[in-house]
Amino acid sequence: MRRGDRLFDIIQLLRGSAGPLTAAAIGARLEVSARTIYRDIAALQASGVPVDGASGFGYVLGAGYDLPPLMFTAEEFQTIAVALDLVRRTGDRGLQEAACAVRAKIAAVVPCRPAVAALETPFFVWGQGASVAPVVCMGEVRQAIRGARKIVLDYAALDGQRTQRTVWPLAIAYFAESTLLGTWCELRQDYRHFRADRIRGLTILDDSYPASQPGLLAGWRAIQDRYAAGSRP
Repeated sequence: MRRGDRLFDIIQLLRGSAGPLTAAAIGARLEVSARTIYRDIAALQASGVPVDGASGFGYVLGAGYDLPPLMFTAEEFQTIAVALDLVRRTGDRGLQEAACAVRAKIAAVVPCRPAVAALETPFFVWGQGASVAPVVCMGEVRQAIRGARKIVLDYAALDGQRTQRTVWPLAIAYFAESTLLGTWCELRQDYRHFRADRIRGLTILDDSYPASQPGLLAGWRAIQDRYAAGSRP
């Protein structure tokens, strides 16, 4: 572990502790010697981090101290980079644009070049993924979900047959091959999924659905859990 990463982890350990932590306890967590922790604590104190305490008693972090924003380890930066690259595969233009904006913001505000370089991860994420929805703006769908607003879908089935459904949008599921809108369908009085790339039109209604109804989203999640377990809903 690099020293900079270890110093960050020491601050995190002290912040999350209910009482003083000895150098031996910190060293055991980070797999280094207590002597190394003594040197690290001294370095933190010299840099202005309010670490109080002494050898044998333990150390605490001064109240109100917070780390500067976007203090991540190299591994955490690479995790962010891979996640941002995976967003490209969703077929959701809004999320794709947001991912580019997030990457640009991180590169603009992170103070050290090694951290920015970590965003250029050596891991490769295959760009091909779900089809982009040709008509529907998924950002509007997400807005409807947040506002618990009903929507009317003009939907084209696999055989080309067109139907209209009034649904309660609950969630969006991103798979490698497709993006699905999880809903409660008023016509079927049951949960139904609609592929984003087959939605030919969408109208957000002023009517709200009972988002606070107990079990509505929980029921949808239970269906996904059964699929993940390999059984049919």
